[in-house]
Amino acid sequence: MADLKEELKQVIRGEAEDDALALKHYSRDASLFEVKPRLVVFPKDAEDVCALIKFINSHSEEKLSLTCRAGGSGMDGGALSESVVLDFTRHMNRIKEMNDDFAVVEPGVFYRDFEKETLKRGLMLPSYPASKELCAIGGMVGNNAGGEKSLIYGKTEKYVVELKAVLADGKEYVFKPLLKNELDVKTRQEDYEGEVYRRIFKLINDNYEKLQAARPRVSKNSAGYYLWNVWDKSIFDLTQLFVGSQGTLGIITEIKLRLVKPKEHSALLVVFLKDLKHLTEMVGRVLKHNPESLESFDDHTLAIALRYFWGFVKLMGLNIVSLGLQFWPEFKMLIFGCLPKLIILVEFTGDSAEEVVSRAEAAERDLRDLGIKMSIAKQPREIAKYFTIRHESFNLLRHHIKGKRTVPFIDDFIVRPEHLPEFFPKLEAILKEYPDLIYTIAGHVGDGNFHIIPLMDLRIAENRKIIPELSKKVYKLVLEYGGSITAEHNDGLIRTPFLEDMYGKEVCGIFAETKRIFDPNNIFNPRKKVNGDLDFAMRHLAEEN
Repeated sequence: MADLKEELKQVIRGEAEDDALALKHYSRDASLFEVKPRLVVFPKDAEDVCALIKFINSHSEEKLSLTCRAGGSGMDGGALSESVVLDFTRHMNRIKEMNDDFAVVEPGVFYRDFEKETLKRGLMLPSYPASKELCAIGGMVGNNAGGEKSLIYGKTEKYVVELKAVLADGKEYVFKPLLKNELDVKTRQEDYEGEVYRRIFKLINDNYEKLQAARPRVSKNSAGYYLWNVWDKSIFDLTQLFVGSQGTLGIITEIKLRLVKPKEHSALLVVFLKDLKHLTEMVGRVLKHNPESLESFDDHTLAIALRYFWGFVKLMGLNIVSLGLQFWPEFKMLIFGCLPKLIILVEFTGDSAEEVVSRAEAAERDLRDLGIKMSIAKQPREIAKYFTIRHESFNLLRHHIKGKRTVPFIDDFIVRPEHLPEFFPKLEAILKEYPDLIYTIAGHVGDGNFHIIPLMDLRIAENRKIIPELSKKVYKLVLEYGGSITAEHNDGLIRTPFLEDMYGKEVCGIFAETKRIFDPNNIFNPRKKVNGDLDFAMRHLAEEN
């Protein structure tokens, strides 16, 4: 093809860019990879997306593909491609409608902008991740995002009411829950849509028991295709298949989301664990008091936050004196060398300040015999301090550590909390096999979902070898305890090659057939979800920050 950019400019109204600066920017996301695209396209609207897909189909000899990108905050390489990357944040970023219980948005809407509008109405989309200041709604849907509120509210899959998506034939379709009689109408259609519905319904129905058995028995999962969520013998809902599919089945152009009303008051019980021996007992006792969130970060994260204290001035909107007073207790811990191993944030929310403080105090009383240090934060600024550290932990590592870089590859596993007493010592034993490995631990301890982020110099060959080796060891342990290799961050380049270890050949074969039904020419985000290639991933490690 003579000039892909010039040809595409003839069929779309948005922009296409292939200059060195653009290609460099879109070669990276928040993952450990660097993959240079051939072209970056900024579609104007759904019509552009339709035109792009038809163009790609008409140039099949070029083996072109389309990979969607929203905020670029993904940690698995899901938004990286050697072909064409579509960025929705420039044009397809409108909030089309919002009322007292739902909103209709385009995929390029940044969550931070969306949240401002929902909060004006006293509403929220509670499945936001820690990267909520960076991510966009399309990425949240594509990855099935979850975060600190997921303990009570669940993940993004619970809030997607309806979708519009362009399929491989280059036409936009509406997907929503269908009753059996409505599904029958779809499957009788003598057109492309009808063929998709017939084949995917047959695949799911014929393998119903296998799929239900394959469903991970943990509170959160972003691995594979959620075929077990689509058909419950009465309602058939393909939105549940598109959520978490990372743009591998079609391109989402519009999302209708259910919103909830958050509680007005909160109090935070902060627990400082000097070691992990009381972790599981503490979690079990606290969960009886129904906290809205149960988060954690470790001593390395806190030390980095204190070291780069000045960066929090802007983030929290406080002056240096006010912020210094806020952080003084933590500075004292650092000065006297008594930073806790793990800081647990137990948030209680309710309709009155008295209620939430009472529940926090009750939880504190239940933990006193464990001999652990605790405090209760009641003021919004004090609560915000701890959550800012939790939210910004990954970015602190990314932007401030010199000579090493964040290498997220065992960053999102989950096991049931009751398994933690046995699981954690075995995990620590594995990590101790690499004595020079520096890492931080944060996560959603109430779900048993942990984010371990190593800091490594990937210019050193021996360090690069650790990635597949340690991944296999940690994932083997996670699967022995019935967990999932990814609770929130999804598969992308880094975990797709391990899906067969988690689900087995037969279920991964069903995933592959799902991909063929929706994407027979493999034009939607190849190498993600199916046909993962660990060698390809390892060849594309980004050595520099």
